[in-house]
Amino acid sequence: MKRLIFLIVVLFSANTWAATLPQTTYIIALGIAQDGGYPHMGCQKNCCKIAWANPKMQKQVVSLALVDPVNKKWWLFEATPDIKQQLQHFKSQTNNAYPYLPEGVFITHAHIGHYTGLMEFGREVMATKSLKVYVLPKLKAFLEQNGPWSQLVKLNNINIIGLSADQAITVSNNTVTAFTVPHRDEFSETAGFKIITPTKKYLFIPDIDKWSKWNKDIITEVKNVDVAMVDATFYSNTELANRAIAQVPHPLLTETTDLFKNETAAVKRKLYFIHFNHTNPLLWSAKAQQALQNKGFNLAKQDQIFY
Repeated sequence: MKRLIFLIVVLFSANTWAATLPQTTYIIALGIAQDGGYPHMGCQKNCCKIAWANPKMQKQVVSLALVDPVNKKWWLFEATPDIKQQLQHFKSQTNNAYPYLPEGVFITHAHIGHYTGLMEFGREVMATKSLKVYVLPKLKAFLEQNGPWSQLVKLNNINIIGLSADQAITVSNNTVTAFTVPHRDEFSETAGFKIITPTKKYLFIPDIDKWSKWNKDIITEVKNVDVAMVDATFYSNTELANRAIAQVPHPLLTETTDLFKNETAAVKRKLYFIHFNHTNPLLWSAKAQQALQNKGFNLAKQDQIFY
């Protein structure tokens, strides 16, 4: 008899989180936007005008929380410019059941939306003590050798834990494996993460240049997990009017959906698109959102809980 395994994905409103949180390890999407957030600084286009006028539409920069309700521990993925709001939101919506600071922070790479929130741990703000920060070797060297990040190391605000690509580490009863993906690696390599909890497997790739440049097959990787949160920065190649989109390469949404068009509905359902640029209509267009869902795919939503 075949065993049926169901993945429950729930989107809670802010005032219902604490009462309905799962009792097994889960993941929360604390943010879903590209590095500049939504709305975007300086944007006067219609895409952002509606979000400036309606705070409920605003979205924070991509970040995840891995939450262990049994041991009352949690880990943060990405230290974004919105980290202050994200940590406070996590605290209030989990009914203060966890320490304010995570057990550790996993960071993918040295682009501003993914690591600059580390500054909040310095003596000008929280002055944390030996907060664990998990990074691959080039990012470790970058943080240790360049200010202001090197001051965090010198003052022991953060304790940098070096990761090795494709080697799992254990955090509580979960494993986290960093792997490298091709991206604009000006200051560091770029990581993705595979997160394995006692019940589910997750893939987190917020940034990559193109799937064809990767030394792994994205279809195979998605098939081997339960949820894959992947880069959907741009919906089409016509979104940037002031610069060539080739300067900031990412897989277009259509490129990724085309790759998976012949896969089963079960495989397509595993994909949750994330890291939306402010120009991406998946942030603000119900029509675009419905079209994606009609094809069998999902878009990650802020505050979404996966378990």
